[in-house]
Amino acid sequence: MSILIKPIITEKVTKDGELFNRFAFVVDKRANKVEIKKAVESAYDVTVLEVNTMIYRANRSVKYTKSGMISGKTNAYKKAIVQLKEGETIDFYNI
Repeated sequence: MSILIKPIITEKVTKDGELFNRFAFVVDKRANKVEIKKAVESAYDVTVLEVNTMIYRANRSVKYTKSGMISGKTNAYKKAIVQLKEGETIDFYNI
């Protein structure tokens, strides 16, 4: 089971990383905070101080078109925000 699925790179997360040394990842829904901490520390060779997690539910949407109603949904996922030790950082662009 791969715990870290992908990093989240948005304007908000980038600003959080610069100001508070926090980075966000999409993680496996079954992973707990201890497993996420170990996975980040082993993958990026950093020291994790804190892990916050949140679960996003799937959202349904309906679009009206010429051919009728089209319905769909977004995928549910779990997001983890990890705070690193002062002075350490993760560079997603040069990995």
